[in-house]
Amino acid sequence: MPWLFLLLALGALVLAFSTTSVPLAAIALLLALVFIVIGVLGLLAQRVGNQSRSEAMMVDPVELRRLREQAEARRAETAGAAPPAVPPTEPR
Repeated sequence: MPWLFLLLALGALVLAFSTTSVPLAAIALLLALVFIVIGVLGLLAQRVGNQSRSEAMMVDPVELRRLREQAEARRAETAGAAPPAVPPTEPR
C-alpha cells in the first residue's frame, strides 16, 4: 500500500511539472508532498511491524516462575546440596 502512495506522489509531480496553470501546479506539489509523507510513514510502519516480537512467544509469569524453580533445582542438584525452600507466591 505505501508503494501506491509513492506512485501517486510521482504522478502528482509529473502533473505539477507538465501543467501551465500555477494554481494546479501548486495543488499538485502539495499533493505530492502529502503522498510522499504518507508513503514513507507507511514503509516505516511496515518495517517496525515486521521486526516486533510475537506476543505468542512471550512467557507468562507463572511459566517463568516454574522455569526458574526448575533451573534452581538443577543447579542445586549439580552442586550436591538440597534445593532452597522457595515459598509459593501468588501470580500477579
